[in-house]
Amino acid sequence: MFVPPTAEVLLEARQRLAAADPALAAIEAVTPPFAWRVGLGGFPGLLKMVVQQQVSLASAAAIWARVEAGLPEMTPERVMAHDQDYLLSLGLSRPKARYAHAIAQAHLTGSCDFDALPGLSDEAAIGALTAITGIGRWTAEVYLMFTQGRMDMFPGGDVALQEAMRWVDRSEVRPTEKQAYARAELWRPYRGVAAHLLWACYGAVKRREIAPF
Repeated sequence: MFVPPTAEVLLEARQRLAAADPALAAIEAVTPPFAWRVGLGGFPGLLKMVVQQQVSLASAAAIWARVEAGLPEMTPERVMAHDQDYLLSLGLSRPKARYAHAIAQAHLTGSCDFDALPGLSDEAAIGALTAITGIGRWTAEVYLMFTQGRMDMFPGGDVALQEAMRWVDRSEVRPTEKQAYARAELWRPYRGVAAHLLWACYGAVKRREIAPF
């Protein structure tokens, strides 16, 4: 289990980001402190991300509870021991049942060794994950950020991030994924902290804790 960045580390990174980017500094100044998001790691963590995608929070929680009950030993071997019909009975859609098998198979064949991912560079780890059927770049980036504390990981395809970036630059339109990655270059080597800052700002605005930008 990795140790997430401490409050002191995050505060220092926020200060460096604000100093490097005056536009981002305006948001940093009003955004409350935040903790690094921590997700379930290993094979179960990636499976959980896939299971919960593109459904409501309530539905995601309900489906994952059924998966946990139906797969008490949640290992690649146990997933491969069940056919797709069994996975469908747990609430997975047919594509997600296929993806579950693909994730398990990738680990068993060694094409994506979850235990070895922490030792890979950011791009190498993303490449290993996105080679699995059903795993896109956003999923890979968020998984690596939340389970390994990679402080320079930036999921540019995230819509909430894009919206907060629009606020940063006082733009009328959200940046595209390509534009978001390009804009975030200024925030290296703390792009992951910048992402958390933008998410925290987005959430605070939506909860009406701070004024909209």
